Amino acid sequence: MSTKISFLDLNNYQPLDSLTPENLKEIAVKLETFELSPGEPVFVEGDKNDQLIFLHTGNVDLIKAGKKLKTIEAGTADAKSALAHIIPRNFSCTASSDVVIFKVDADLLDTMLAWNQTGSFQVEELSGDDDDWMTRLLQTESFRRIPPANIQAIFTSLEDMEANAGDSIIKQGDDGDYFYIIKSGRCKVMRKMPGQEKEIKLADLETGATFGEEALISDATRNASVIMSTSGTLSRLSKEHFLELLNEPMVNKVDFTSANLKIKNGEAIWLDVRLPAEYASAHIKGAVHMPLIFLRMKMKELDPMVNYILYCDTERRSASASYILNGKGFKTSILVNGINDAPNDQLEGSNI
Repeated sequence: MSTKISFLDLNNYQPLDSLTPENLKEIAVKLETFELSPGEPVFVEGDKNDQLIFLHTGNVDLIKAGKKLKTIEAGTADAKSALAHIIPRNFSCTASSDVVIFKVDADLLDTMLAWNQTGSFQVEELSGDDDDWMTRLLQTESFRRIPPANIQAIFTSLEDMEANAGDSIIKQGDDGDYFYIIKSGRCKVMRKMPGQEKEIKLADLETGATFGEEALISDATRNASVIMSTSGTLSRLSKEHFLELLNEPMVNKVDFTSANLKIKNGEAIWLDVRLPAEYASAHIKGAVHMPLIFLRMKMKELDPMVNYILYCDTERRSASASYILNGKGFKTSILVNGINDAPNDQLEGSNI
């Protein structure tokens, strides 16, 4: 298509406006644009394509059971969020004028949001003026929870490794094997999308940062690569020791049916960790809202006696939130497949 969308234009959409300029440039390169004429479908009810669809120019009608629910005009508040981003889509959308839409890979966006909303806090928590990185590490709440008898095991199990600029520490797609601590130097987090040769940068990590825990606690493959930006020293802990020394499962997953039963019985509360615009667009009824990006600053507003069932669009941000909250003594579970597994009658918001 001839229409080109600048990364500056993407700042007008939510949650894209929370990304860094570098991330927006990568999104702009990879998004797909489509020009449609009046009457042409944007998507149909029940569509399971998980790409996020945004309206760039023109007007579209939202239709359900043959009845027009709403007309959305480009540039208005309604057009700032993705059109019907809950999958499968619970209504149809048709162009009511000449329109331009663009589609963004939902998994790529979710990965960028997760890195942007967690990475900087980890660095800040572990940084300091002295060089005693291990002391600072053990003062974090996650490590304070480790039984004293296991503390010695941490020191004996950690393995130091020297690395040079350009060295690959973990590779996307590999099985998770180690948890890493940067003792000195800097790393960059890179990701390659399916069908793409060029990797994109998700984040920079500095001395004191940790990485690699997500694949360990979710028993999944690495969702990104980490490469040394400078020479430095890393310390690593094997998956077996990482899980054992924390002395409890780091992530407890629950499906919607089981989770909803706990909610109805008063045994748990929904906690939505997505951004405000995503929550306003659609959320599970009765959910408490606390974006991942603000979680460390605002978690004091949560009740440590409550069992929270966390959700996002997938499981990535809720897994990160669970790791953070568990480290502070909260009891949490993660909703499998996120909000996408919630029935429409259990949702509310501006796009429902």
